[in-house]
Amino acid sequence: MQALSAFLKLVRALAHAHVGWWTIRSQFHKLSPAEREQRVQQWAERMLTLMGIRLVVQGTPPTHGPVLMVSNHLSWLDILAIHAARHVRFVSKANVQYWPLIGTLSNGAGSLYIERERRRDALRVVHHMTEALKNGDLIAVFPEGTTSDGSSVLPFHANLLQAAISSGAPVQPIALRFADAVTGETSQAPRYIDDDNLASSLWQVLKAPPLLAIVRFGEPQPAWGRDRRAWALSLHADVQALRRQTH
Repeated sequence: MQALSAFLKLVRALAHAHVGWWTIRSQFHKLSPAEREQRVQQWAERMLTLMGIRLVVQGTPPTHGPVLMVSNHLSWLDILAIHAARHVRFVSKANVQYWPLIGTLSNGAGSLYIERERRRDALRVVHHMTEALKNGDLIAVFPEGTTSDGSSVLPFHANLLQAAISSGAPVQPIALRFADAVTGETSQAPRYIDDDNLASSLWQVLKAPPLLAIVRFGEPQPAWGRDRRAWALSLHADVQALRRQTH
């Protein structure tokens, strides 16, 4: 029964993904930026529901930009959870844009891309982030640079914070946690580290008992010409504190 339930969730999730793909290809060019953002947020909320995940939003999401949001990184599910709480433009690794189906969804959501293997590419991305923030966008980054098992928050890379400093945009820390909906205990079902792959991680999520996706928003912090490395250390502590508060 568990496998059958997971399979049915998978079928519904794939169908919903294709609905999103078709919406982006056929309708997004007719919509305003605000309408696109609303469609993406609604689509992400529905996708979580289809996978048996209930969104829990704690704190106050930003109502408008410019804001740069920084979050701990646990899983591919992080993007869905944050999108469902508040549409943002993510900075994602460059190869995502070429993935079948997922690339179209990512592009439609307004993602910016970085080639992590090229250190100098961060300068290009920071420039585009700065311009986007000056235009009033909401952007989210995972400054750990990779996913963790959730037991701690990995050290933050400071490079992308330069966009907030250069644009004068505030930074808002976010903490994510996935939990068993009945017990409230942290769930390892969405984990995506080491030898995990997207297919196996997705299947573990679909087989799991009902989950909570907890997104806790902290308070925005003004740039005020801060040093990015010191700010990264401070934000790391803030995200750790927010993560503890999700329990």
